[in-house]
Amino acid sequence: MNGEDQAAVISAVLAGSRLLVAIAARSLGAVADRVTLPQFRMLVVLSGHGETKLVTMAELLDVNSSTAMRMADRLAAAGLVVREVNPMNRRESLMRLTDEGRRIVGQVTARRRDEIAAIVSRMSPAERQALVSAMTAFNEAGGEPAAPALGAGSHPLGWPDA
Repeated sequence: MNGEDQAAVISAVLAGSRLLVAIAARSLGAVADRVTLPQFRMLVVLSGHGETKLVTMAELLDVNSSTAMRMADRLAAAGLVVREVNPMNRRESLMRLTDEGRRIVGQVTARRRDEIAAIVSRMSPAERQALVSAMTAFNEAGGEPAAPALGAGSHPLGWPDA
């Protein structure tokens, strides 16, 4: 690929990423008074993993354990996660979503899916197929796992393991 082609690709991907970030921010709008984006990310990871050790959560979020603990404490205070001592190892904390935490993840995901669907519906069938091919190649090149088929319970939020 020559430099001009590469610059055009980079420019297109940057524009697309701005759009996706804007969609993500808007989808969080209804719950922004309850959770921050990093806290929402923790909820999404818990949604995908189920009950998780605090130290594992820190690794999955690529933050230190004290940061994960503060996030978990705030989410527990908001009634979105439950933190308990691991009965198998009393030095470990386990956390899981509450029903309200699951509801928030579902609500935000549905808003994001609806907004993306509205945008995609304005594309021709050929453009949609080209987008699937391009995004699949981009994700594979970046080491992103294959997207699950969309359906109830899926969370296409752009985070691995979520």
